[in-house]
Amino acid sequence: MRHRVRNYRAGDLERLYPKLAIEEDFFVNYGFLPSATHALMHPRIARKKWSKSRQAKANALLEFVRARGATHPREVDAHFQHGKVRNWFGGSTNASTQLLDEMHFRGLLRIAGRQGGTRLYAARAPTEADSNPQRSLDALVDVIVRKYAPLPERSLSELVSKLRNGTPQWALECRPALHRARARLGSAEVDGMRWYWPIDENPAARKWRADDGAQHHVRLLAPFDPLVWDRRRFEFFWNWSYRFEAYTPPAKRLRGYYALPLLWRDHVIGWANLSVVGNGLNAELGFSSGSAPRDRDFKRALDEELSSMRDFLGIT
Repeated sequence: MRHRVRNYRAGDLERLYPKLAIEEDFFVNYGFLPSATHALMHPRIARKKWSKSRQAKANALLEFVRARGATHPREVDAHFQHGKVRNWFGGSTNASTQLLDEMHFRGLLRIAGRQGGTRLYAARAPTEADSNPQRSLDALVDVIVRKYAPLPERSLSELVSKLRNGTPQWALECRPALHRARARLGSAEVDGMRWYWPIDENPAARKWRADDGAQHHVRLLAPFDPLVWDRRRFEFFWNWSYRFEAYTPPAKRLRGYYALPLLWRDHVIGWANLSVVGNGLNAELGFSSGSAPRDRDFKRALDEELSSMRDFLGIT
């Protein structure tokens, strides 16, 4: 089950980000990660080498950002006037923004914060290359396993393969890293499927059992919560499929734009779509069985969770 951060409110992470030991970057997915994990992936070498003219533009942009500090893309665009380019999904974007993204990926820049949701860029101090890339890759695999375990063998393989996105310079080392992981991690075969977890954890230990209090909790989980992210494991555990449908055409959505998986006790039994209507929070619920549990504790626990969501969103 996820852990709550006491008194956290929507926007706190973005507001406090410059003071925290975290970075925004690519890993097996894109998001926030500890600075120590971030450092393991750098210096990152992109698959595609820049042309001389591209390198010259990057050098000039880097000097501009160093002189200004945290820089908004529109400041870069106004100064350099790089024009427009076609992006990866066929639309048009500012060439300056694209170059900033490439420099961020290569470790020349870091995300210093956000302004109205837009990333602000700052120069990043160079990282020395690790003389033992196997050590760094094994450490990164361990981060993955601690975040997402227990992992079916196929999911472990796919996640380690995704390390190519965050460490393209070690793309050929990912398969050997997977073999080493299989050898050192804790594992067991259950119903013909092999599962993996950190070697220093005991799945049978009491601390992994849902305590009596947790038996009466409802939790609304983010679509990318570690409990939800592995869709293969999700369907294996709870016998129904969940998909994030924000990018699915409305007419084809089964559960809604941003359906939050609904955890009751130790089962994910459905989903909720939340919206702010006036000064109130509206919740549209769906259940994998077709109906809500006939349990007074469920209604009470759901009301408590929705009250917590109101606090999180700052709704009175």
